Amino acid sequence: MSPRRRRLTGRDVRAQIGDLHVGDVHVRDLDLHRPLSPLPSIKLKLALVIAAAVGATVFVFWVGIRLGAWPSVAGVLAALVAMALVWFLSRGMTSPLREMATAADAMARGDYSQRVTDTSRDEVGALARAFNAMAAELAETDRQRKALVANVSHELRTPIAALQAQLENLVDGVAQPDPATFRVMLAQTERLGRLVEQLLDLSRLESGAVPLDRAEFRVEPLLTLAVREHQLQGAAVAVAVDVAPADLTADGDPERVHQVVANLLENAVRHSPSGGRVEVRARPSETGVTIEVLDEGPGIPDWERQRVFERFYRADASRAAHDGGSGLGLAIARWIVDLHGGEIRPEPREPTGCRMVVTLPGLTGRRPEPPARPEPPSRPESPTPTTERTPELQEHR
Repeated sequence: MSPRRRRLTGRDVRAQIGDLHVGDVHVRDLDLHRPLSPLPSIKLKLALVIAAAVGATVFVFWVGIRLGAWPSVAGVLAALVAMALVWFLSRGMTSPLREMATAADAMARGDYSQRVTDTSRDEVGALARAFNAMAAELAETDRQRKALVANVSHELRTPIAALQAQLENLVDGVAQPDPATFRVMLAQTERLGRLVEQLLDLSRLESGAVPLDRAEFRVEPLLTLAVREHQLQGAAVAVAVDVAPADLTADGDPERVHQVVANLLENAVRHSPSGGRVEVRARPSETGVTIEVLDEGPGIPDWERQRVFERFYRADASRAAHDGGSGLGLAIARWIVDLHGGEIRPEPREPTGCRMVVTLPGLTGRRPEPPARPEPPSRPESPTPTTERTPELQEHR
């Protein structure tokens, strides 16, 4: 007895149809609202629409004639069917353009959350994907702008409020104008000056208004100078410099590289415990020079390693605000390194701490000695008499 045949349901039929392939296109991926999306070219889509319209017109007209309809009636029916078929096939070709127009109007009003459907594989789909990327970048820029305004307002308000309180106490006679009060006011003023200077540096770097004066320079004197300048602040952290080889050279703007090292050194000393040790190392690499700043602080978690280069970002906001950190040092360092075509990244240090690695492309190691020129072969003395050169010609030679 033959086994009983199971009755196919609508779900089974859809599953079998979904497993079919038309060329490289999976039938399950077809969208009835965008039936031509899998095609890779808009020219191919237009050709297919025209061919389908012509074929439908001829077929409907032929069927109408065979059924005994008047030619005019058959022609009208064929035209209606062709128009319906063209509308059905081409509606997905223009819908991304309409969505882009709607999203552009929303962006003009300040709404950057609109996105365009980018399932098409043709030129319109590529335009839709580029539009979505632009919208995401504009949304991120708008977020950073709002965060910048809020953070700058907060950073400026804190020292200004402290200065105002001190001046009010002096005016009201609550506090006496002693050196301790003036030192506090001077510290707040210096904090304001540093913040404004960093904001100006960051603005110039982002606008590309800071040209790099690239030259070959020795790394060891630059690192030593940055360490000595930082030690003048009286930090309770030991800083050591280790450069190998001692005559290591790099290619870049020495002033800007010094600024990068100073910012990284300040950040490392701030997060190191009192009595700790910070190391500044420099080594040649395959592509240039690698500079490392190692501290003994708590380190940077994996999920925060990319955010540390954002403006005003602080891994420990309360501590950074207390000791005067503005959250702009690492952002400025990243911009300078990017201008040099290098790379900056944080890495963990064992057993604890952080290692900031800066890679600058360019020259490494010793400056190559020019090859010795071979001496020209000796020529026999010419029998012709030589004329005596005047001092002016000798000096010109």
